[in-house]
Amino acid sequence: MYRQAIETLKKWKNNPNRKPLIIRGARQVGKTWLMKEFGKSCFNHTVYINFDGNDRMSELFSGDMDVRRIILGLELEAGFKINSENTLIIFDEVQEVPNALKSLKYFNENAPEYNIVAAGSLLGVALHPGTSFPVGKVEFLDLYPLNFTEFLMATGKEQFVELLQKGDFAMITSFKTKYIDALKYYYFVGGMPEVVFHFSLDNDFNKVREIQKRILDAYEQDFSKHAPNGAVPRIRLLWNSIPVQLAKENKKFVYGLVKEGARAREYELAMQWLLDCGLVTKVSRISKPALPLKAYEDLKAFKLFMVDVGLLSCMSRLNPQTLLKGNALFEEFKGALTEQYVLQQLKGLREIDTYYWANDRGNSEIDFVIDNVNAIVPIEVKAETNLKAKSLKTYKEMFSPAVSIRASMSDYKKEDWLVNMPLYAIPVLLSQIK
Repeated sequence: MYRQAIETLKKWKNNPNRKPLIIRGARQVGKTWLMKEFGKSCFNHTVYINFDGNDRMSELFSGDMDVRRIILGLELEAGFKINSENTLIIFDEVQEVPNALKSLKYFNENAPEYNIVAAGSLLGVALHPGTSFPVGKVEFLDLYPLNFTEFLMATGKEQFVELLQKGDFAMITSFKTKYIDALKYYYFVGGMPEVVFHFSLDNDFNKVREIQKRILDAYEQDFSKHAPNGAVPRIRLLWNSIPVQLAKENKKFVYGLVKEGARAREYELAMQWLLDCGLVTKVSRISKPALPLKAYEDLKAFKLFMVDVGLLSCMSRLNPQTLLKGNALFEEFKGALTEQYVLQQLKGLREIDTYYWANDRGNSEIDFVIDNVNAIVPIEVKAETNLKAKSLKTYKEMFSPAVSIRASMSDYKKEDWLVNMPLYAIPVLLSQIK
């Protein structure tokens, strides 16, 4: 399985000023696999330390932060001498031993020659009170489920990825039925690595659902195991409301759909917990598309999306038979899966902040607005081939964007200010807005 993040890791390795790297991401998005694959492909040796239930390593890091002493302990654990030039040191489940996390600061300051990559499930929420986080002494890499191009590669369609990357839309359009079929599968299967791996072996949709349910059950168990006891019922209610929230015509998050009479302040902790562990993404409204977008963020109005489109389709109990009904899948739940899909692809694009725009009266809305450093780009998402774009025209009249994107099931077409991007080509969106 190929992950694009491996290229980022290679650049990190070759940077003479690198700092220890922390990989962030929800449970089961492939952090451990990525670190081990990086070690296998780019280093002669790998020292893999899993801190979960590892009393010996917990003891090692309970002493002083003398890096040479720690390295000696790691060498004894690994059974060989660590050469800083050709050895990758992996700290997995690092949140289980807060001092191991703290040690990254001292590696950065006193022994920057060592290649250290760390990760942990629920890293954002499991830090013990008083933990000294190495602010400014580490780098971060956010890892998400497989995007659509990674899914194509994992399912043996590398040539289709190459064609997308070349941007030969005349040829791409000739093979659009192949892309559309693959996109249907992606909506159902999603990008969780274990799910994609098993699907690539036998195309068994029942097995897909079985694994997805197991992943969702593991998330529910995390709620009980790691979240504050008082917050667990609200975390569950909020989490389980997401499919209903996204199935609305207006996908703005409404607390009343979590529980009748619910108020924002009652669910602040539950919301933050889900955000911190990477299970949800909040897309806030902006009142005005101007730089910087964050300055115009409306903190009270937002949409809430899940970590993965396949998990959303599982929670929504989407029937596999929907895959056979033409393009009905893309319109399912009022386009909920389609917006989730588009956001999932946008999140994989580095250095892009994503918001949505709605006017004050609420009768005009652009699904996503992104800042690609050079310009602010509105993206309207259509789950079908109907290309009537009243909101996009309103936005154009008000703000005169240099380029606008309409993502739909229609073929690629570029006009002077508007690019119609097929949904399956969203992963190469940036090539259209540079």
